[in-house]
Amino acid sequence: MAAKPLAAAAIAQLEADGVATLIGTVVNPAGLIHAKTVPLRRMGSFADPGLGASPVWHGFTIDQSGIAFGENIGVVGDQRIRIDLSGLRILGDGFAWAPGSFFDQDGTPDPRCARGTLQRVQDRLSGAGIDALVGHELEFVLVGPDGAQLPAHLWAQYGLAGVLEHEGFVRDVTAAATASGVAIEQFHPEYGAHQFEISLAPQPAVVAADQVILMRIIVSRAARRHGMRVSLSPVPFAGAVGSGAHQHFSLTRHGVPLFSGADGPAGMTAEGAAAVAGVLSGLQDAQGVLSGSILSGLRMQPGHWSGAYACWGTENREAAVRFVAAGEANPHGAHVEVKVIDPSANPYLASAAVLGLALDGLENTAALPAEIAVDPSTLSAEARAEAGVTVLGAEHAGILDALDGSARMRAVLGDPVVDAVVAVRRYEHEHFAGLDAGQLAEKFRLAWSV
Repeated sequence: MAAKPLAAAAIAQLEADGVATLIGTVVNPAGLIHAKTVPLRRMGSFADPGLGASPVWHGFTIDQSGIAFGENIGVVGDQRIRIDLSGLRILGDGFAWAPGSFFDQDGTPDPRCARGTLQRVQDRLSGAGIDALVGHELEFVLVGPDGAQLPAHLWAQYGLAGVLEHEGFVRDVTAAATASGVAIEQFHPEYGAHQFEISLAPQPAVVAADQVILMRIIVSRAARRHGMRVSLSPVPFAGAVGSGAHQHFSLTRHGVPLFSGADGPAGMTAEGAAAVAGVLSGLQDAQGVLSGSILSGLRMQPGHWSGAYACWGTENREAAVRFVAAGEANPHGAHVEVKVIDPSANPYLASAAVLGLALDGLENTAALPAEIAVDPSTLSAEARAEAGVTVLGAEHAGILDALDGSARMRAVLGDPVVDAVVAVRRYEHEHFAGLDAGQLAEKFRLAWSV
């Protein structure tokens, strides 16, 4: 009940800052960002009791028209989207934004809510005495307003030409992020033509995922001002470089790092090694959440730095789990990067899956396999088999079956979340598995764009 007095106090300040309209967003199991807007005077009601939304929001699919109906996703019922005023940020031009969560009408958190799911995992970690920080990377490709490929005569991998060619866009994104309180660690052209990457400073898990959504809004608004759009597809153009959404995380217990300062593998503590083992052992089950779209398998290939090999290694970019050691060149300390995540994933659910697996590994004292210190593709099939290194699946139906049948992922995320993710992704398979790579890339190039 404290939301309304807080909203009343905030409205006066926001009006003074020129805000007239408030956007609230939620992200559904297909990775789609949905929104409602209200005049600023309605901010208190948006926070509590919230605005109505049908349960079908959890079943909207990436083809812009479909709904994955199910036992609990249909035309009957209503929910409330409540914004979290602690996450409110000013976007400029009269707009402010806040992250939202799903609740039932009686105020009970909806178990299918992605943000609520991540909050539950974060609370479980805290209850176990563990604090987690998560740092996100956003990779995206600039395209024409209709999704067409831009000319790339002045482009080189990570080249200065990319910055100068789009210097107005880079400047606008940096300024908007600073004004909205988002800490960009680095912002640079990537390997693919007109592809950029933004790395965000590590934050507690829910706040970190909120900032991913905020940054997607910021880069998309900036691109529009320059006559472009942002493709957040895992594979915007068939045969070209794909885009990832890598997540880095670190764990501490009472302020003591679990990934450094000890005599375990790569300096990890025993708990840290068990946490990494939990993530590694659960990747195949979690892939439907981390990279489970109909496009994801096109990116998940050895040699693409997509983490296609299920193994871990220090600074090994072909490993699904890349370990980054502590040192002077790493101001945030030792941490782990999970490379298999792509932009089609719901970032809240992806973080919940990764951190939930880490906690599961820690609680069950999971054994960490030997480190792979070379490109796994240089090993013979026999050597990889001996080391227990496998290639993560790229076959869509199999990935979804693994998630659907995973007791571990159901324990981490809850049955309602797993069922909803499987439903929207199976819709993709049932309707579009017959398309070839070029047709898939063309059809869904802007599916996750905002």
